[in-house]
Amino acid sequence: MGSTIAQKIIRQHLVSGEMIPGSDIGLRIDQTLTQDATGTMAYLEFEAMGVPRVKTECSVAYIDHNTLQSGFENADDHQFIQSIAKKHGIYFSRPGNGICHQLHLERFGVPGKTLIGSDSHTPTGGGIGMLAFGAGGLDVAVAMGGGEYHINMPKMTKINLTGKLSAWVSAKDVILAVLQKMSVKGGVGKIIEYGGEGIKTLSVPERATITNMGTELGATTSIFPSDEITKAFLGAQGRGDCWMELSSDEDAIYDEIIDLDLSSLVPMAACPHSPDAVKTVDEIGPIKIDQCCIGSCTNSSYLDMMRVAAVLKGKTVHPEVSLTIGCGSKQVYNMLALNGALADIIAAGARVLECACGPCIGMGQSPNSGGVSLRTFNRNFEGRSGTADGQVYLVSPETAAASAINGYFTNPQSLGEPVSIELPEKFLINDNMIVPPAPEALMETVEIKRGPNIKPFPVSEALPDSIEKKAVLKVGDNITTDHIMPAGAKILPYRSNIPYLSNFCFGVCDKEFPERCKREGGGIVIGGQNYGQGSSREHAALVPLYLGIKAVIAKSYARIHCANLANAGLIPLEFKVEDDYDRIDQMDELSLPHIREELQAGTDVTLCNLTKGTEISLTAVLTDRQRKMVLAGGLLNYTKDTAE
Repeated sequence: MGSTIAQKIIRQHLVSGEMIPGSDIGLRIDQTLTQDATGTMAYLEFEAMGVPRVKTECSVAYIDHNTLQSGFENADDHQFIQSIAKKHGIYFSRPGNGICHQLHLERFGVPGKTLIGSDSHTPTGGGIGMLAFGAGGLDVAVAMGGGEYHINMPKMTKINLTGKLSAWVSAKDVILAVLQKMSVKGGVGKIIEYGGEGIKTLSVPERATITNMGTELGATTSIFPSDEITKAFLGAQGRGDCWMELSSDEDAIYDEIIDLDLSSLVPMAACPHSPDAVKTVDEIGPIKIDQCCIGSCTNSSYLDMMRVAAVLKGKTVHPEVSLTIGCGSKQVYNMLALNGALADIIAAGARVLECACGPCIGMGQSPNSGGVSLRTFNRNFEGRSGTADGQVYLVSPETAAASAINGYFTNPQSLGEPVSIELPEKFLINDNMIVPPAPEALMETVEIKRGPNIKPFPVSEALPDSIEKKAVLKVGDNITTDHIMPAGAKILPYRSNIPYLSNFCFGVCDKEFPERCKREGGGIVIGGQNYGQGSSREHAALVPLYLGIKAVIAKSYARIHCANLANAGLIPLEFKVEDDYDRIDQMDELSLPHIREELQAGTDVTLCNLTKGTEISLTAVLTDRQRKMVLAGGLLNYTKDTAE
């Protein structure tokens, strides 16, 4: 029996466990990345482990999220990350150099290697045949220290691409079509592998757009083969020597095969407020728009920007539309400046932003009240833009550019003759904004710089024998990490200050939640389906931990957040019978009378609703290893205990 691409890479990196779907496996990690919204906490955790030097082949710290310098907080965090990177053997990408996923693809990614990053869109690396996972900061810290990265062995899904994209249809439309077919829960527990003759028509930047948004499927990761197209891209980046061919075996067996004819696709858009609320642009119709934002780690490549420049050339952005454009890397920005495309963009009336995440995470450029914003980004969760009632649609760069000119939702196929953009044979290579670490012999001379905003992360205690707490919050389905711990310009600068962040926890759902937790001495959160989808930010677990939350009881969980809860020492519990969700009301008195004994034994967990006098059976969503972690009070405590 043959193997898929992912199975081959997993087998080569398997340290523990068996490759049986659903079973816990530990993988050796070759590369890690962090970004500054999650990196400060990850490096504090790495310090706490006491490992002097990273043990990966390559680890990189990127500054791309918190780039607005509206106070000392972001600048202090940047200094902390730069100094700790220099000391412990980590490359440092300076602010303005670009977005982590775009940069890693350009300058560090290697086919066949494993990569984990403290950002949920790390699967972008699958565009060049990496097995790349989004993870919590503590998982990244452990990997940097030489520890295994644990996941449940995924099932294998193949998306078989045939045909060729029509004019004005792009890779963004491909992944939107997949989301329409599979939903935001359809990829849970799966690795999505793209194959078929159609992949030969897609460049590496296009493949990376697709793997990037595989995260929105809930997939463990997504991956393309490493082929001649991959080889050409790496060669153009001056890194052709790291290329290797990777493909699935002809007799590889998949758990699921989905056929997708590229030639049948038309321009698509995800409607507010979910990436899978997909319609064709024509179905949406010519509604008036207020804003277009082009960029993010999804659509900020040289290819994307050149297509946008071609659409804008000689035209003017509609007077009632704000158009912003952010390149994914300094490389792209430089090349546009040199070939004249940047001048075309500026002349059209676009507002050019620095090479950073920016509006995607609510860091500036929030739309007007109730405004319709077309974005080439990967998420359109309610309130994520920074405007609570903003109507955010996810579209391709071509659709965004055409709409920005006309002032209403526009099918780019109406523009007539398509633009033809080819990738360069050689990219402009200038790594002067990537700072290498100090040699190991000099690491003790490096001083770690810590500003007053950097606070110790909360430490959980060993699990008690029983828990009695109120249901301090009850929420519905598809609660995102942006609901739990919002991002945006007002909050992101405090990513290393958990006490301050606690004031905003669940603010999108219930502004009274933080005070209620303080008044009640913490509690238990009740959730619906797909609880914790979205970002890998472990703050969505650490902040509830700080507020005294002991457990979450939900119908189902998103993978990364579920792992982050266990890492923090919080118990992710699932209803054995989903209808039992309706038997708990907010502020009911709840008891887990035998929780430690039941976790130790690996049995079902008993929940007593003391208010209603009922008993409910729960399942702990934990592997054997995670049970031990939670019993110890989280991954950090467990790591220290096992090292002693």
